[in-house]
Amino acid sequence: MSRVQLALRVSDLEGSVAFYAKLFGVEPAKRRPGYANFAIENPPLKLVLLEGEPEQPTVMDHLGVEVFSTDEVNAATKRLTDAGLITLEENNTECCYALQDKVWVRGPGNEPWEVYTVKADADTLTKGSVDGECRCGEPTDAEKEPATSGAASKCC
Repeated sequence: MSRVQLALRVSDLEGSVAFYAKLFGVEPAKRRPGYANFAIENPPLKLVLLEGEPEQPTVMDHLGVEVFSTDEVNAATKRLTDAGLITLEENNTECCYALQDKVWVRGPGNEPWEVYTVKADADTLTKGSVDGECRCGEPTDAEKEPATSGAASKCC
């Protein structure tokens, strides 16, 4: 079974962790500097909290679907590409304190979606960072050019 991922950029990480622990009745599955994630069984949800700027409202960072294997990521990549969507593959990428295989697509409102699997823990939050912050879903120069697939530096 896969689960939907919602990644939020929050101004008060500790307050947000406390709130979501109460809301969903579970403690974070992973805590690192500037980062927390919840693996919620009911509803099946991976909630990712990324530390944002103080006093700023919470914003959606990106959306995703967590799957359990690289084969599932590859199948999603094929399905999305065959459907005519522009995809960006990232294999063995370290971000959000995890080693992942993933594929990115953009929704009609330019919202970033990833289909990903976590292969192992990692020591870094950011990959392709701007100002030391994870900027998931922001296109790199290579992604701004139309393509059907490719690789570039993204994160989370």
